[in-house]
Amino acid sequence: MDLKQIQELVKLVNKSGISELQVKEGDFEVTIKTGGVMQPVQYTPAYAQQMPQMAQQPAAESRTEAPAQANAAPKAESGTAFKSPMIGTFYRKSGPDKDPFVKVGDTIKKGDVLCIIEAMKLFNEIEYDGDGGKVVKILVDDASPVEYDQPLFLIEKA
Repeated sequence: MDLKQIQELVKLVNKSGISELQVKEGDFEVTIKTGGVMQPVQYTPAYAQQMPQMAQQPAAESRTEAPAQANAAPKAESGTAFKSPMIGTFYRKSGPDKDPFVKVGDTIKKGDVLCIIEAMKLFNEIEYDGDGGKVVKILVDDASPVEYDQPLFLIEKA
């Protein structure tokens, strides 16, 4: 990776509003961090090549419907929504032949891995940051695209 490619990545991070981007290419690895707050990325043709599942939705539709989904919480269930810290593809387990990280009814504590979110070919383990609780409901299907701040789980405090 040359200096020009790194500069383009910096421009991409600044323009998109994401707070961190990590890229690995062979033995080379670069992490770009900003002090900003994570915001949903506006999808461009460059993203469409790397995230084909998310590119199938029209960009205008995803911008208008995502806030409604993010604020919607099931009323029949009690608990606090654990929300996605990033945009990407949600996975409940680390591989097709593996067990899910958590199931409904599991007791969890701070630092437990709840799921994986894939963003730009990077698999990010998402850890629980609360004091402790129990998984009441899983709100997202496996291998589904998720938006920033979208509820993923309902957690009942212990």
